[in-house]
Amino acid sequence: MRRSTLLLGGALLCAATVCSAAQTMRIGLQEDPDTLDPVRARTYVSRIVFTSLCDKLVDINEKLEFVPQLAKSWSWSPDNLALTFKLRDDVLFHDGTKFDAAAAKANLDRALTLKGSQRKNELASVNEVDAPDPGTLVIKVKQPDATLLAQLSDRAGMMISPKTFANAEDTGAVARDPVCTGPYQFVKRVQNDRIELKKFDKYYDAKDFHIDRLVFLPIPDTTVRLQNLRSGGLEMLERVSPSDIKEVKSDPNLVLASVTGLGYQQLIFNINNGAKGKNNPFANKLVRQALQLTIDRDAINKVIGFGTFTPAQQPFAPASPYYSDKFPATKPDIAKAKELLKQAGMPTVKAEYTFGNDTITSSIAEIIQAMAAQAGIQLSLKPSEFAAMLSDSTRGDFNIEMMVWSGRVDPDGNIYNYVGCKGYFNDGKYCNEEVEKLLVKARTIPDTAQRKAVYDEAQAILQKDLPVMYLYYQPWPFVVRKQVHGFKAYPDGMIRLRGVTLSNS
Repeated sequence: MRRSTLLLGGALLCAATVCSAAQTMRIGLQEDPDTLDPVRARTYVSRIVFTSLCDKLVDINEKLEFVPQLAKSWSWSPDNLALTFKLRDDVLFHDGTKFDAAAAKANLDRALTLKGSQRKNELASVNEVDAPDPGTLVIKVKQPDATLLAQLSDRAGMMISPKTFANAEDTGAVARDPVCTGPYQFVKRVQNDRIELKKFDKYYDAKDFHIDRLVFLPIPDTTVRLQNLRSGGLEMLERVSPSDIKEVKSDPNLVLASVTGLGYQQLIFNINNGAKGKNNPFANKLVRQALQLTIDRDAINKVIGFGTFTPAQQPFAPASPYYSDKFPATKPDIAKAKELLKQAGMPTVKAEYTFGNDTITSSIAEIIQAMAAQAGIQLSLKPSEFAAMLSDSTRGDFNIEMMVWSGRVDPDGNIYNYVGCKGYFNDGKYCNEEVEKLLVKARTIPDTAQRKAVYDEAQAILQKDLPVMYLYYQPWPFVVRKQVHGFKAYPDGMIRLRGVTLSNS
């Protein structure tokens, strides 16, 4: 039996146990995290867990400004080729070993060299990492990199105990028992059931973290997730269904904490990844363009998003300085879509549409299936557990897939990984040399206006090639019980628990 049904049935029983003690917070997640190794992880929900488990060199505040975390300060050299961090000297890993520059160097070297590392691309500009003394970390880059600080405010900057990856042959050791520097330490994980953390009393800022234990519970069904929150089986959930927001607002026991995010929901096309790429009708850009002309983003926003799914045509959210007015959301045009299919020599198209098996994405898949059918595009729906879908994506076992991106502070993090020739999430294996040159060039430009102009050039090409198709910008609607005090939603969608408390009523 699935956990989502078990948890609801056991909510009242749970209320009588330690799991609902005043200082235990249970958080309902939409999916189960893929891996608890920051170097290998890909999912949004894994980042939520990491936020409590693994501190980073730097963090962001509510205004998306960089603020200290493991690093007290940082500065670039005059030629912008060396980034120097001054590190805290009071930080311990959860195994009791001391965090210092040598440990930070070991982590960055691992991220750069480990087979299967998802961080290599994020750190591609790094030429060398030095630790001249315990409190100083120096990162030397091959060319100026405007994205680097933002990368180090996320998984690339998370630190784990070097002792846990000393045995290079045991590639799963970190994920089985992640030993980080965050305010909470790992207790156990039961796949597709729960992840448990407990407060790390030797954390340098432990006095500001008031909750003793965290339990992350994957519950894909949005209705069941909300029912567990209302019955007291959860204290918090992420991504409440838009259709339930009115109900949440009318419930005196619940509080909605929502923020417009930096990420988006997208369709990814398999263009050149394995057999399914070679035989995929969507490998032809005319077919991709035709599909786009069947999709009514406004309808998706109204019918499924209840006004919270702002239509998207580009990877930069309206709040970003890199958002461009040149690329408004495309409106549906079925006649033109049919004409494009004729030009492609495929008046009828059959393909498989893969998506994560949760309530929202299932509804979106069904409405897109109906829209596409108007032009003769027949999509067979393939729901999948999210972690399994990621594995299939890497192997190229898909024609078209729907994937959420949680968003990044720096624009490079919202575009290169999916459309760059060497992008780690470029599962469709799209590669346009001109786009590649522009995206790489943009990384070296510190001036926002000049950098935006380069991104506009790249987007002009991408809007025609359509290796990915953006549907809407991802909102981050959290809901907490009224007993949770002090929680604030951040645009990056992470759950930060500094200063958060629980009361008994």
